[in-house]
Amino acid sequence: MEGTDRVKQAFERNAKALTLRPSLGQGTAVTKVRLKQGLACEIEEGPWKLVADMGEKSGGQGEGPNPGILGRAALGSCLAMSYAMHAAKNDIPIDGIEVEIQADYDACGHYGVTDVTPAYGEVRYIVSVETSAPEQDVIKLLDEADKCTPYLAVFAEPQSLRREIRITSRRVA
Repeated sequence: MEGTDRVKQAFERNAKALTLRPSLGQGTAVTKVRLKQGLACEIEEGPWKLVADMGEKSGGQGEGPNPGILGRAALGSCLAMSYAMHAAKNDIPIDGIEVEIQADYDACGHYGVTDVTPAYGEVRYIVSVETSAPEQDVIKLLDEADKCTPYLAVFAEPQSLRREIRITSRRVA
């Protein structure tokens, strides 16, 4: 895979820095999401701008992927990148990685028409690895990376979640 040496050097440099000063790895990410027109949202963090929307059958205009696609993409890309980073760290040759995310849902929960949860019933990820490395080395690599993959933990573990409300009044002249 292209850039393996660069990935390995960055991994080792970051791991060493965090070992010496764990506080370097702590922070707060801030992503702002603004409702545009209809259901379309502009998503912004740092230099990145994305658009999310619902499809027409859900009342949107389909200007971008819906939140479910973005969530599944976050999980899949986080896994693929983590596998590549750990492969580079362990000198395991990888020619290709593909992660397929499958999520079972029941839209009744989203629309509040039954008591089912709007959360996924089950999420599965299928990992395909193209490599010349022995199978046991690849499985060990995947197991190691799974323990360190942030969005796998976000999906698998309960998170502390707190809502803060700010209401501004619009004065009519």
